[in-house]
Amino acid sequence: MEFSNKSKLLIVDDSAFMRKLISDFFVGNLKIEVIGTARNGKDAINKIQQLKPDVVTMDVEMPEMNGLDALKEIMEKCPVPVIMLSSTTISGAENTLNAMENGAVDFVAKPSGTISLDLHKIKEELVHKVEQAAHVSVAKLKKPISYKTTSTKFANDTTIRKETTPMKSSTTTNRFNKDILASLSKNQWSNTSRKIVLIGTSTGGPRALQEVITKLPKTIKAPILIVQHMPPGFTKSLAERLNQLSKIDVKEAEHGDILQDGKAYIAPGGSHLKLKKQNTHFQIVLDQNEPPRSGHRPAVDVMFENVSKFNDFDKIAVIMTGMGYDGSKGLIALKQNGKTIAIAESAETCIVYGMPKAAVETQLVDEVVDVDDIAQTILKYLP
Repeated sequence: MEFSNKSKLLIVDDSAFMRKLISDFFVGNLKIEVIGTARNGKDAINKIQQLKPDVVTMDVEMPEMNGLDALKEIMEKCPVPVIMLSSTTISGAENTLNAMENGAVDFVAKPSGTISLDLHKIKEELVHKVEQAAHVSVAKLKKPISYKTTSTKFANDTTIRKETTPMKSSTTTNRFNKDILASLSKNQWSNTSRKIVLIGTSTGGPRALQEVITKLPKTIKAPILIVQHMPPGFTKSLAERLNQLSKIDVKEAEHGDILQDGKAYIAPGGSHLKLKKQNTHFQIVLDQNEPPRSGHRPAVDVMFENVSKFNDFDKIAVIMTGMGYDGSKGLIALKQNGKTIAIAESAETCIVYGMPKAAVETQLVDEVVDVDDIAQTILKYLP
């Protein structure tokens, strides 16, 4: 009975050393019990059917059947939340993005190639992601991109799920936040002033971004800044993939880039994304010196807080699927300075309803919408 309340984990890796190392990470864990290991994709499919795990960690690169092929079959035959372990090579990054498109919850980058002797560096991240993934709805992972569920809702009608620890908020804070919203309604939103779109997301973000960015027209009258929690190396592949699929231009942001309407800039892993005014133009500043915020660099809070200092733009701030509460503090800064419309992804379509939930709890969110309606909601506020 000792393990009855624990989530069951299956570890899939072709290296016996890696299987042992990952298993050791969960010794004494109060939430997760390792119930087995598998040495390749075929072995994994058999073990999943036999052992019925709640969550799986799976290496991307394996002989006989690799992680990507195995994942496709798993999501078809015996769906379960899967965390991929990936190398940081270009092909590794592309395979990882393919895996997330095919239903993987998230991934962890190995610090040094296929057999990482220094895997302990990512122990905390891997354990945390496995604990969270065990509670993710498999039905959401299986849905193809561009699915349709419920309609737009008002912020305060959204359902609250127990999927993450909420950001603490006091009655005083909420009263203060309502005052901010009231002052915004007095300063009516104008379609004539300059606009900027700010998007923050984490777990489940690549799929959500694909859903939103591919629906924006090339003629959109605003630049788009994106923070997706990802390590260095993966954001470039994400930008290239979105660029191929979208009408707008999408690129990994570079230091000194001049903001242009109809262009999306993704913060590179390892750098905070900020702006600097240069005459009438705005330039991107990549900051690797400011420490991570809540464990993240780039952080949504840092981007929101920085952009809040510029009253040249009205802001449309979007917070989508992800663990934790990154973006909520930054949202308060945006709402205090100038005009901001805040949009949060609904609990119904989030892979993890953490960051949007924390944003909604500030009582500063104007609209809560399903992921497939976010692009249309953004466009509603643009000229």
